[in-house]
Amino acid sequence: MNRAVASPPKLLESRAQHHPPQLHLDNFSQRLLAWFDRCGRHDLPWQHPRTAYRVWLSEVMLQQTQVGVVIPYFQRFVTALPNLPALAAASLDDVLALWSGLGYYSRARNLHRAAARCVEHLGGELPDTFDALISLPGIGRSTAGAILTQAHGLRYPILDGNVRRVLCRWQGIRGWAGTTSVQARLWALAESLLPQDTADAASRMADYTQAQMDLGATLCTRAGPACSICPLQSDCVAHREGMTAVLPESRPRKILPVRDAVVLLLRDQDDRILLSRRPPVGVWAQLWSLPEFASRDTAEQWLVHHFRIDLGVAAQLPIIEHGFSHYHLRLHPLVLPATRMRDAIGDTEDLRWQTTDTLHEVGLPAPIRKLLEATLQ
Repeated sequence: MNRAVASPPKLLESRAQHHPPQLHLDNFSQRLLAWFDRCGRHDLPWQHPRTAYRVWLSEVMLQQTQVGVVIPYFQRFVTALPNLPALAAASLDDVLALWSGLGYYSRARNLHRAAARCVEHLGGELPDTFDALISLPGIGRSTAGAILTQAHGLRYPILDGNVRRVLCRWQGIRGWAGTTSVQARLWALAESLLPQDTADAASRMADYTQAQMDLGATLCTRAGPACSICPLQSDCVAHREGMTAVLPESRPRKILPVRDAVVLLLRDQDDRILLSRRPPVGVWAQLWSLPEFASRDTAEQWLVHHFRIDLGVAAQLPIIEHGFSHYHLRLHPLVLPATRMRDAIGDTEDLRWQTTDTLHEVGLPAPIRKLLEATLQ
């Protein structure tokens, strides 16, 4: 991913610029671990047992997603696919169905691809070296570090969103954390703060990694951080300077383009819904969805060609709005009355009739699933 390069980050424009805080590198991990022993999360489902597969799955699910949302998905996923060979042997449709509702579906596709590669080339096991891990689809530096520390007790830094927030506030680091210069500074800081390289420290690397994530998720939150009970408050620049609402700095805003599309909700005489597979690349890639068209005219042309009916009999449902990182989508759903539609078109690789009571078995984009649930009640 190309990232814009910002000017080197600076400490806050204040007296802290002239009298930087003492880093206390030696006791940072000690304070964090002492807090974790008292207040950390020790009963997360991927911690018992803490296998490489379960840690990997949880780390991928937790990208852009909160723990409370992830837990039921994780439990359902590992019940259906308890280990890496089972994941590799599953169909992509089954994996996407288990993932449906979590969003960011490229994560699920990468999990499936990585599992297949491990079975084919690595004896069915997730590798236990950094270079081998980051060579797999969907595993970056932070995810690899989390797997190695939590599953194997190895000494690697992580830098997920929670950790970035903690470090930016603690050291008063300015600039958007997505820029190359700020990223480099944060990685260097994260590595310098690792527990000392001793046998005792190695036994606690899993706890230290979890402690960093827990602190950001429960105390050093995006809004309303609980600074008064934070173990790092004594030398936190943002706390001292009243800058917790400013740091970390947000990504510069840009106006997103809007794209409109029409989707058709077609039901046949057997109460089946016509689903269309999304293209292999792009938004919601390879998920099943409703047939989608760039305009009402193209939707009507397709409808007349396949079913010999037009949109004059269609009812307009409320517009669905959904935001992506690079554009804003507005879907205009049209529902047609149930008719003998299945005689006109059969199942193909990219089209299928799905009974309403089995919609949970296929991977559907969350907005489409919500539309169907509301409409089919």
